[in-house]
Amino acid sequence: MSVLVWIEQNQNGVVPNSLEVLGKAKEIAAALGTQTVAAVLGDNASGAETVQRYGPDVVLAITSPVLANYRLSAYTAALRKAVEEVGATVVLTAATVRGREVAAMLASQLDAGYAPDAVDLRVEDGRLVAVRSIYSNNILADVTFNSAVQVVSVRPRSFPMPEPGAPGGEVRTMDPVLNEGDVKEKVLEVKSTDTGEVSLTDASIIVSGGRGVAQDPAKGFALVAELANVLGAAVGASRAAVDAGYIPYKHQVGQTGKTVKPDLYIAAGISGAIQHLAGMGGSKVIVAINKDPDAPIFEKAHYGIVGDLFQVLPALTAEFKKRLGK
Repeated sequence: MSVLVWIEQNQNGVVPNSLEVLGKAKEIAAALGTQTVAAVLGDNASGAETVQRYGPDVVLAITSPVLANYRLSAYTAALRKAVEEVGATVVLTAATVRGREVAAMLASQLDAGYAPDAVDLRVEDGRLVAVRSIYSNNILADVTFNSAVQVVSVRPRSFPMPEPGAPGGEVRTMDPVLNEGDVKEKVLEVKSTDTGEVSLTDASIIVSGGRGVAQDPAKGFALVAELANVLGAAVGASRAAVDAGYIPYKHQVGQTGKTVKPDLYIAAGISGAIQHLAGMGGSKVIVAINKDPDAPIFEKAHYGIVGDLFQVLPALTAEFKKRLGK
């Protein structure tokens, strides 16, 4: 038996959300009386030493030229062999774009139960229980499994980032014996989309803009971005702002965008539609800025400012620059 965690990597190295899952996996493994295995996939063992510092019992370095670039079928095949290699009964991934699809395909191939987008995990009577947030975060549902293998993708920032320590745990290499001819997807070209922006899913602070920027969208989102820059935050947006063409979809927070859980969420000119609240309602502290004192967002906010974002945002930015010495 073991608890297997897929450690996702991108051009910047190990994806932090995977390490959050690894930290929780250690608790689950201890409760089940088994070991934690961190699976690192690629054409070399890059990332294994970084992962060692976060305390897994075993780092399984799964290497093959076929794994040089992410492809769903190749990575799923490799993880399926890893499940067999270490006798995994629990498989966890971060619920990133890749993590969701890998977990879903792996569960299908293993005929395993699958709980997507879990926000918590625990063990009861020797079995895993995954907690999912449903109905726009109004209900928490426990998911139990009848299958021998249990697969879960975990919503980013559901668990704290573990503290790194000295490298420990065994690094074990594994050849998944994959053939390029068996992989249907082909990578013809790789282009970096890294713009240096703070990722929404990783961000501890997010500043979002909504329909309230309508009188001057370019200036409105410039003010949002300026405050975000001072705070080292990510820039978010409501669906209304994205649909209106004020900002690209990659910034959208909500049911049809990204689900986020930052320490601080500043909503500027966002009314607080249920769709948006479903994506950011788990934020630790919510600050709302809106001209309408009756806007629904104020019911969810911990702090509210009734005012024009075109006046409030510059004032906040100036004050934060002063307080932070920028």
